[in-house]
Amino acid sequence: MLSQSSSQGPGPSPQGSPQIPVVVLAGFLGSGKTTLLNHLLHRSGGSRIGAVVNDFGAIEIDAMAVAGALGDSTVSLGNGCLCCAVDASELDVYLERLAEPAAGIDVVVIEASGLAEPQELVRMVLASENPRVVYGGLVEVVDAAEFLETRQRHPEIDRHLAVADLVVVNKLDRAEDGERVLSLVRSLSDRAAVVPATYGRIDPEFLFDCRPSEERIGQLSFDDLHRHGHDGHDEEEGDDHVGHLHTGYDSVAFVADVPINPRRLMEFLDGRSEGLYRIKGYVDFGPHDARNRYAVHAVGRFLRFRPEPWADGDEGDRRLSQLVLIGAGIDAPALSKELEACKDDAPHADEHSMWGVLRYVREAEAEEPDVPEA
Repeated sequence: MLSQSSSQGPGPSPQGSPQIPVVVLAGFLGSGKTTLLNHLLHRSGGSRIGAVVNDFGAIEIDAMAVAGALGDSTVSLGNGCLCCAVDASELDVYLERLAEPAAGIDVVVIEASGLAEPQELVRMVLASENPRVVYGGLVEVVDAAEFLETRQRHPEIDRHLAVADLVVVNKLDRAEDGERVLSLVRSLSDRAAVVPATYGRIDPEFLFDCRPSEERIGQLSFDDLHRHGHDGHDEEEGDDHVGHLHTGYDSVAFVADVPINPRRLMEFLDGRSEGLYRIKGYVDFGPHDARNRYAVHAVGRFLRFRPEPWADGDEGDRRLSQLVLIGAGIDAPALSKELEACKDDAPHADEHSMWGVLRYVREAEAEEPDVPEA
């Protein structure tokens, strides 16, 4: 499973146009998927979100009426968001439409039907031949208050959790024993990041990179509507601290001015702790691939690298590795120490050194690294 993102926004496709990450948002009926999607739209940070709702019928997204509907299945929003209610068979058509440069979309979120098989939607995204569309990970939302009963009614939820890249345990404030639910979900999730939440509030940075608000283009945005509701108060229930989403989360910034050893980095990534939700940035592998830097994007267990040519003039000490790690309950000094151990100030490339990295490069982008002969 492959995706793309970076600290500077979506990178170029092989043809030079920006790639758009497509995130699949799944979960059974009532888990809070629409609430979470609303939250992402409210807190997009200036990013333009294309939201595809895999259900015919009403689209329950706050403030849509302000922008005005253009039809039963399509709504155009003032901040550039576009929302479409589609059947699964139409998905590729709408992805093609949202990927058009004129749409100005930065990220697409597919809200799956409560009875949908998320793996099928993931396969459809991966099967897209559009070079501007790239899979961005599977997010599974569960209702903490009803989780035990949901497992009894829908035992397939265990399979969904096992393939998710990030699990949002929602409505944790309503669960009788939230810690028990979190522990059970973690045991069912195969190295996925498990994020506790109430009212679907997670940091959008866990899924995609937010543009600075001053870059926002267009009319009244969801952020503006949310800050200045009709009654002058926040519109989201229980939202007293929604402006402080980073509370309880830790971040680690890592910069290296010498190359990174690809084998050591893969050992670090393969053993990353469960509390580490997101990794993004760029890596310089030095002589292991002298032509490219590698954008790295990880959400939970989901990982993707994307090579991109160094800019003209980026040579020697101008080539930096820059990573940001976001998580909860993480040991920042220990993570920094592990990353420092990945540095290699006297690298010696060989033909096998990049194999671990290239497993996570999309086939269309992969090519033999520029390894000098011994």
